[in-house]
Amino acid sequence: MAGSLRWSMGLTGAVMWSLLVVAFCLQPDPRGIGTHEQLGLPPCMFSVICGFRCPSCGMTTSWAHLTHGRVQQALQASASGSLLSCLALLGGGHLLVSAATGRWLTRWKNENTGAVLAATVGGLVVIEWMIRLAAGR
Repeated sequence: MAGSLRWSMGLTGAVMWSLLVVAFCLQPDPRGIGTHEQLGLPPCMFSVICGFRCPSCGMTTSWAHLTHGRVQQALQASASGSLLSCLALLGGGHLLVSAATGRWLTRWKNENTGAVLAATVGGLVVIEWMIRLAAGR
């Protein structure tokens, strides 16, 4: 495996795990959204303007809950955010170990596997948002 690829994989894995560390340092907002405001970010402008949650509302809160071991609260805040945090944990670890050893820990079936995974996660985010809209929350 080329050195530049190993560095890229290691950096990507480190960023993914760093996001989990940041989430662990946050206190989940009891509203189920707004935890990102502890990082100095503004409230969700989509939510402010439209009056309902955007597709990513609750994701930071779900990450914070999950890193504190509160699975049910994480899923309530954002099921797709919870899935993304699990993918960051597993994917980041996979990338870090693969970068350290210089060989892939596991092999993709083909080059489309990553694209299918990304499309699936994106689809789940949209489905969750549609369910939220239908439920009026």
